[in-house]
Amino acid sequence: MSSAGTGEAMGIEEPKKMTREDWRKKKELEEQRKLGNAPAEVDEEGKDINPHIPQYISSVPWYIDPSKRPTLKHQRPQEERQTEFTTLGEWYKRGIQETAVPTKYREGACQNCGAMTHKKKDCFERPRKVGAKFTGTHIAPDEHSQPQLLFDYDGKRDRWNGYNPEEHMKIVEEYSKVDLAKRTLKAQKLQEELASGKLVEQVNSSKKHWGEDDLQTERDHNSEDEDEDKYADDIDMPGQNFDSKRRITVRNLRIREDIAKYLRNLDPNSAYYDPKTRAMRENPYANAGTNPDEVSYAGDNFVRYSGATISMAQTQLFAWEAYEKGSEVHLQADPTKLEVLYKSFKVKKEDFKEQQKETILDKYGGEEHLDAPPAELLLAQTEDYVEYSRHGTVIKGQEKAIARSKYEEDVLINNHTSIWGSYWKDFRWGYSCCHSFVKFSYCTGEAGKEIAGTDICELEEEPAVEEIMTKPKTLVEMHLDKLNDDKKKKKKKKKKHKKGTDSDSDNEERSKREKLKKALNAEEARLKHVQELLQMDERKRAYNSLYESKEPTEEEMEAYRMKRQRPDDPMASFLGQ
Repeated sequence: MSSAGTGEAMGIEEPKKMTREDWRKKKELEEQRKLGNAPAEVDEEGKDINPHIPQYISSVPWYIDPSKRPTLKHQRPQEERQTEFTTLGEWYKRGIQETAVPTKYREGACQNCGAMTHKKKDCFERPRKVGAKFTGTHIAPDEHSQPQLLFDYDGKRDRWNGYNPEEHMKIVEEYSKVDLAKRTLKAQKLQEELASGKLVEQVNSSKKHWGEDDLQTERDHNSEDEDEDKYADDIDMPGQNFDSKRRITVRNLRIREDIAKYLRNLDPNSAYYDPKTRAMRENPYANAGTNPDEVSYAGDNFVRYSGATISMAQTQLFAWEAYEKGSEVHLQADPTKLEVLYKSFKVKKEDFKEQQKETILDKYGGEEHLDAPPAELLLAQTEDYVEYSRHGTVIKGQEKAIARSKYEEDVLINNHTSIWGSYWKDFRWGYSCCHSFVKFSYCTGEAGKEIAGTDICELEEEPAVEEIMTKPKTLVEMHLDKLNDDKKKKKKKKKKHKKGTDSDSDNEERSKREKLKKALNAEEARLKHVQELLQMDERKRAYNSLYESKEPTEEEMEAYRMKRQRPDDPMASFLGQ
């Protein structure tokens, strides 16, 4: 029987070959669906099919669905192929069944050992001279009958599936027995030394060199570290270097109990943590209101400026300045000399300041102004609560100062009550107080708003004589009047220039218009002809029907540009209306 007959018998038809025109229409429809101009395909359940799905996923093989309906059913799990997988925890059973061992041979059992779970050719026991079928004695117990387990993807790759935790207890018990045996051997060895008298001689000889207390501690230390020294060379721990001779541990990494700086406070608005330098300069508990002296970590700056750090830095700065001025002092080489010099310098500096202050007050006066209370107490009172630490940092009551720009802000010029850029209209910036668009203009107030609200055509009309006499013109009105005068002068010049032109230029313009009109008509006829050719079948159309060999004129190029359709133009759909 031929393959064609087989296909007809099964009711499956091979797909027909698409023509070139059908293929082109199909591609155009796909593009329109991707752009959102055409509705998406709908499957048999009424759901939309995403047009961006690749063709190798969305296309249905002809041997699965010959109806060629749009569907994604072949990509979803098939119900007939879905099987129930084995649950987690089930595994292959090992050993024999924990049931009563049979004493008689059963029909269908192994002829060699008598178990029911296998046959003679699959038996793992040594072949008996006379099998259990004939003797009826020493019948082996049955093994576990294991059904076939079906694991899913995760079940096949589970490393601990089927692991019995009780197996680990055997290892623990083995090591505990070895440890107990070591202790018993050590106790027996000690008793033998005591019985022979060797240990007493060692104690008496060592008492001459050390005291009894030192001897006892040394004995305890040796007994504890005797076993540990055997394995000290093999120890390799991250973050520590072991020396088996000196028993010194060197720390080069943070221990596990240390809290990382960025985990102190998880609030994103708290202290900034720099991951590159691993630095957190501010206090992470500042927002919580806790005292920095009571916190285990209050920032790098707190540690940097605590204790004698500030005084040390000031002393170092004084040493550098003194060395530049000729005195040979050094912080590390002569710390005592430097300290004495620095103390005498501070005393002299304070005396000089006091003397300078007294001379200025004697000469100019004004000592009563120095004793006056601060301006905050004289001019105003505030109830803002601010709490400071002993280092001068704010704990409660005042937020961090906002960083301001280096440029000038809120500077009001020329009588304006608002800044430049506070008003926006018709793609121009201005002042919101007078709606003026001139940057360095003077403020006109409400009058400027009224003039800006009126139309330009109303401003162009000549006002009445009474209004001119009664109401003085503003700067904006004067500026608009000047613009109108300039426009009128330009119109007069154009009229004079038109009168002086020759009649030859008019004839040339007329001839150009006529040529352009003819070219537009010819372009319309050409576009209609091209549409008719595109609607025809390609096999019936002439080979060079859309090809022209002559060079187009300027009028024809202008007509082509005027009649050309631009798909990206938002008004393209209204051209024919």
